[in-house]
Parts: sequence; structure tokens; C-alpha cells
Amino acid sequence: MTKHAVVVAGGGPTGLMLAGELALAGIDVAIVERRASQDLTGSRSRGLHSRTIEVLDQRGIAERFLSEGQVAQVAGFAGTRLDISDFPTRHPYGLALLQKDFECILAGWVDELAVPIRREREVTGFAQDAGGVDVQLSDGTTLRSDYLVGCDGGRSVVRKAAGIEFPGWEPTTSTLIAEVQLAEEPKWGVHDNALGRHAFSKLEGGLVGVLVTEEHVNTASEATLGELSQALIAVWGTDYGVHSPTSISRFTDMARQAAAYRAGRVLLAGDAAHVHYPVGGQGLNTGVQDAVNLGWKLAQIVNGTSPDSLLDTYHAERHPVAARVLRNTIAQTLLINPSDYVRTLGDIITELLTMEEPRRRFAAMISGLDIHYDLGEGHPLLGRRMPDLDLHTADGPTRVFILLHDARPVLLNLGEPGGFDISPWANRVRLVDATHEGVWELPVLGEIAAPPAVLIRPDGHVAWAGDLTDPELPRALATWFGVGTPNSIEGGVTTPPSPGPRPG
Repeated sequence: MTKHAVVVAGGGPTGLMLAGELALAGIDVAIVERRASQDLTGSRSRGLHSRTIEVLDQRGIAERFLSEGQVAQVAGFAGTRLDISDFPTRHPYGLALLQKDFECILAGWVDELAVPIRREREVTGFAQDAGGVDVQLSDGTTLRSDYLVGCDGGRSVVRKAAGIEFPGWEPTTSTLIAEVQLAEEPKWGVHDNALGRHAFSKLEGGLVGVLVTEEHVNTASEATLGELSQALIAVWGTDYGVHSPTSISRFTDMARQAAAYRAGRVLLAGDAAHVHYPVGGQGLNTGVQDAVNLGWKLAQIVNGTSPDSLLDTYHAERHPVAARVLRNTIAQTLLINPSDYVRTLGDIITELLTMEEPRRRFAAMISGLDIHYDLGEGHPLLGRRMPDLDLHTADGPTRVFILLHDARPVLLNLGEPGGFDISPWANRVRLVDATHEGVWELPVLGEIAAPPAVLIRPDGHVAWAGDLTDPELPRALATWFGVGTPNSIEGGVTTPPSPGPRPG
């Protein structure tokens, strides 16, 4: 029986990102993927939001995606575009990039990290015990792993086999999306009516991208050319001579979220943990960010530097994020499928979003730049993404995200050097003495007071901020990165306290 530290079920965006994060930490990880190659039929997701671009920048690979996509203002709410060009980020924009291209580029990075992908196989079940998980594959073989992560989509076999409930809302509408040829010129662009949202777009090779809401809800996963023709006629009175489809698929506005992101040694991420209507383009982005939150935590547990309880913070932090995504997508779905009464509400919301404060709040929410993990009281940075500051160090100029390229935590000291003995954690936390000139600013919150030092997690979120003499610093280090080796610690603490998961 082949053994891996972690088996990832599913080689889509979430599974690939998670495998890359684990590989950076030196974890033996393998992906099980049903496709024979990374080729993907249809376009699916069409782009990245600002925070996802930042996450890729934190790993030094953002330029790979930026060079293949088109920078654009992609944030929006129910059809109202929300400009983030004035936001305090190095990437105040989104990126128009089809999922099939995103996956191809990401898979190239994962291949460089030597992650094996077991293709043309699926996880069909598992049995876990106190020491690990036996993962059954569709070819009859079994893998042994310390942990199994289900990144296998909305119909996740892993989630079902784990017995994790998937509560939420039943679908009220269904939509067909296709790449086809048309014999007649359609009405290009996006169109909304009482039935829902419809669109025609020009694609490469003479293909037309078609989006059409069906007259009646259909929950079948497969879709046919006949059903597409029928749906077009119901909306437009003609099917425009639709023929020669290269892809046809169906999605609904069903909104569900896993009741737990973890069952023992089995975890969920991406669509396996949450599904919703794709309005706002938040699904892929939420999944990739799930992976970045989970990867370093799982790596530390596999490496034995942190207790198993650290995994509880994955659910505590990411479940509320996806719950908010479900909430805003449900609201948007209602607004783009309006009756005359609801259309009036939509007009009022559109008017509100032209105002500065609502525009900033909603744009930060959709783009993922305002995500705040509840790590307790403290500095405004606590639990939020660390700004990508320009820094001056003894080795020359750099910036915060460059310090995170190897997915290793950083204690960034902006005061006098020598105020803290990092040696008990030197094998896992990097201490960087630096200076920064300029203001500190966060989306929505605006300017904030610059702390003397910050402890930055591998996912780019701040675990602690304050003075190096603060007795909370050793506690934060122990909580998030394990107990240090015995040593004297400046600031009045002799040995770090026992770790325990911090609330949130």
C-alpha cells in the first residue's frame, strides 16, 4: 500500500493550490484526479479577485497569471460594477482569466514542486483510524495517508463518506452555460429580465459563449443541445440556429455549506465545503483562499510542530467567510432575477453603491480584501491581511510579500534590532529587521497606526502586532507555530507557554 502524508481528492484550483502549499512545507502530498490531463471543457470561472492575486503574489507566482490574463475591474454586486482602483493594495484590480487557463498555469507550478498526480482515478471512499486514513480509489487500489482533504467539488464523495451534513437552500433557478456556434447574430452582451440573466459573448474560433436562464428549474447535472435550444426560444423567441456545441453545462442557485470542515483526519475545502450561484465570481477565489489557510496548518501538524487542535482554527476562520459569500450571492441572485417589486429594491441598492462608503465596503467584501479572522482584541491588523509594504533591510530593499514566498511565518520588526530572541522558533519563524517609510492603510478601515512589530502567518494574515517586549508575543508564537525549544526569551518570559487554539 502506497503511503503519503496527505492525499488531496481533486485536482482543480483548490486541490492544486493546497498541494502546492503543502509541498512548499516539505510535506509528502499526492493528488487524485479523475481527468487524464488538466484540460477543462468550457470556461467555468472567468477570473480572479484582488485578494487571490495577492495570495499568488505571496508565493511569487502572480506574474505567471497576470501575463496570461487581462487586468480589469471585475468586482461587482448584482450587476453594479465596483471600482477598486483606489484601494490600498499592490493589485487594485481583478484579472480576467478563464478557469481552464488558471488551472493550467497553477498545475505547472505544482509540477515544479514535484507533486505526484494520480490521474484517471477518483476517491470512492475511505476508512480512518487513530493513525491515519485508508483511501480507496476507483481503480481498486488503496492509499494510506495521515490526512485526506476533499477538494472534489459540490457533489463531494469525501464529504458524503465522512457523514458531514450539507445544509442550505434548494435551487430556485437553473442556468445553462455553453460554447456553441450560431447561425444567426444574437443580441450581444448581458441581458436581465424577470426570468433571470442571459448573455452572448464572442469567443475564439468563431464560438459564442451563451448564458441563458431556464424557464423552469432543472436540477439535472447534464444538459443537452435540445434543452439549450428550448431555453433560448423561451427567452428570445429563437434559438439563433444553435449548433456544434463544444460544451454545455448547467448550474443552479442552490446554496449549501458543510456543517463542519473537518471530521477527524478528513477535511474539506473549496466547492466540497460550499456551493452557491456563481454571481460575483467568488467561488474559485474562496476555494483557493481556503487552501492557503489550511495548507500551512496541516503542514505543521504533519511535521509535528503543532498540536492537532490547530486544525480547528481552519473551520473557525474559513466557515464564516464562505457563509458570508453564500449570503451575498443569495441576495445578488434575487436582484438579477427580479419581479417589478424586487427591481425597485435593486434600483435603490444600485443608488446606494454609487456612494463612497457602501462602494468601499461591498467592493472589499467581493474582492476578499476585507477578510478578518477573529483572533481577539488588539491592534486593527490582528486577523487581517498584512499590507504588502515596501521595506528596507540590511540585505537591501524588499517587500512583505517577497518575505512570504516560501510559505514560512515572519516576525517583522520595525523597531530597534535585538529586542527579541527568536532562537526557540528559529527553525520555523523568520525574524526580519526592517524599516518602512509611509502610512499604513487597510481597505475600508483606512489609515492605521504602524505597530512596532507584526507576526505574519504564512497565509499573509497577522497573528500578533505590538512591541517585542509584549508577553503575548511568545504566546502567539506558541499558539500558531508550536512550542519553541527551551531558551531564554527577552521580554520576561523564560519558556513559551503550552499552545492552545486561540478563539476564532
